[in-house]
Amino acid sequence: MRTMAENGPAGDDGPGGGTGPAFGSSEVRRGPGRSGGPAPEPGGPLVRARGRGVLEGAFALLDALRRSGDEAGVTELALACGVPKGSVHRLLDQLVELGAVERRGNRYRVGPQLYRLGQAWEPHPGLRPAARLPLQRLRAATGASLVLTVLREEMAITVGSVPGDLEPVLPVRDGLAFRLDTAAGKALTGRLRGGPVLDREDVLAGVCCAALPVRTPDGRTVAALAAMVPAGRPLDALGRAVAEAGAAITRALGRGGPRHTVPVTAPVL
Repeated sequence: MRTMAENGPAGDDGPGGGTGPAFGSSEVRRGPGRSGGPAPEPGGPLVRARGRGVLEGAFALLDALRRSGDEAGVTELALACGVPKGSVHRLLDQLVELGAVERRGNRYRVGPQLYRLGQAWEPHPGLRPAARLPLQRLRAATGASLVLTVLREEMAITVGSVPGDLEPVLPVRDGLAFRLDTAAGKALTGRLRGGPVLDREDVLAGVCCAALPVRTPDGRTVAALAAMVPAGRPLDALGRAVAEAGAAITRALGRGGPRHTVPVTAPVL
């Protein structure tokens, strides 16, 4: 296996032909170049490149793949990350070997190992297991597209989701980020006047939403539950159903549950 620190020329979708500082490169211009041009300003791209490590580069690639929504090629990823295609190609090769990325021809997508690692993240102890059954019941009762979000880096990040009637228009999945001025964000940050936060096509035409905070038994807000439906459906009834689901999650958090330990040798299913 190649090391993550390898650098050298490579091309667009294969070896040969990349230029510029690679991921992890320490090359920084400290003064005028040979052409006599001015030195880069402090904090500019070339100065910042000195602090970019290989790990940072790898995570930048993984995030670009996530944002692509499906698959992406070397050229797309190089443009998204602002680095040479040769460096992108070498890092992708290594990430493929680790199972963090999958390759199909000249296209790449997030791999199964990254999915396994992501599934291990628990934003609040027991939150995701406690929400599974209430979300399924809420989906069955309302047909709504559901997201369970937590606050991270000034965004509402989805940690649980159930597709509903809006799936062709607004697909939901874990990892989606919502702004804090959306219904989910307002419910999560406590900007409430009482009752659910209702969105009547305020963010997206044809889509309405009801959202409420999810609290622990001692009253702390740990998440927000949002239900999205096509415009025209009664939101008051939807808000009541969301409140009942949120209360069920709170009760499940209060009950706790058996904690599962990782076996010494994890079974491969």
